[in-house]
Amino acid sequence: MNQILTSLIEALKLITSLDREVYMIILLSLIVSISSTTIAALGAIPTGIFIGSREFKGKKILVRLINTFMGIPPVVAGLVVYMILSRKGPLGFLDILFTPVAMIIAQVLIIFPIVTGLIISAVKSKVKIIWETGKGIGLGDGKILRLLFHECRYPIISAIIAGYGRAISEVGAITLVGGNIQFRTRVMTTAIVLETGKGNFDIALALGIILLSISFVINYFAHHIQEKR
Repeated sequence: MNQILTSLIEALKLITSLDREVYMIILLSLIVSISSTTIAALGAIPTGIFIGSREFKGKKILVRLINTFMGIPPVVAGLVVYMILSRKGPLGFLDILFTPVAMIIAQVLIIFPIVTGLIISAVKSKVKIIWETGKGIGLGDGKILRLLFHECRYPIISAIIAGYGRAISEVGAITLVGGNIQFRTRVMTTAIVLETGKGNFDIALALGIILLSISFVINYFAHHIQEKR
C-alpha cells in the first residue's frame, strides 16, 4: 500500500513539474493518434456514406468484410505494416519503419474499418426515409446526400471519437512498427508497459493518469453528442 501511495505522489510530481520526457511522450501520443484518426476519417466518411446509401452487387460481402476488420487484432495490423515497410518489403525503400509515420499507418489500418463500419450502420438506418423525402420534394441526388450527411453528423462524430479512443489506447501495433524508441517513437501506452516492467511505477502512473484523463474527455464528448441525437 505504501508503494502505491508513494508512486502516486511521485507521479503527480512528474505531471505538475512538467517533466520533459513525460511531456514529449504525451505530445507524440497526441500527434500520432490525432493524425491517424484524421487520415482514417477522411477516407471513412465518404466510404461509409457511399456504401450505406447505395445498393450494388457485392455490398453484403463488402460490409461483412469491413465488420470483420473492425475487430482486427492490433498486432496483426502491426505485422502487416511491418512486413510491407521492412527492408525486404515492397515499401522498404521508404525507410520509415520505426518512425512515427509507420505508427500512423498502422493505426489508420486499425481505425479505418471501425469508423467506416459505424458510419455505414448510421447511414443505413436513415437513408430510406431521407431519400424518399428528398425525392418527394424534388431534390437532386447531390442535395439528398448533403442532407443525409447533415442528418448523420452526430453519429459520424461519435464514430470518429470511437476511432480516436482506439488509437490513443493502442499498444500492440505501434510497438511492432515503432520500436518504442526513447524520444522518437515512445508513446503513452508503450511507455507504461516499459516502465512498469522496469519497476518505475511513478512514470507509469503519471502516464496512466494522463491517459485516463484523455479517455474521460473522449467519453464525455461522446456522451454529450449521443444526448444531442
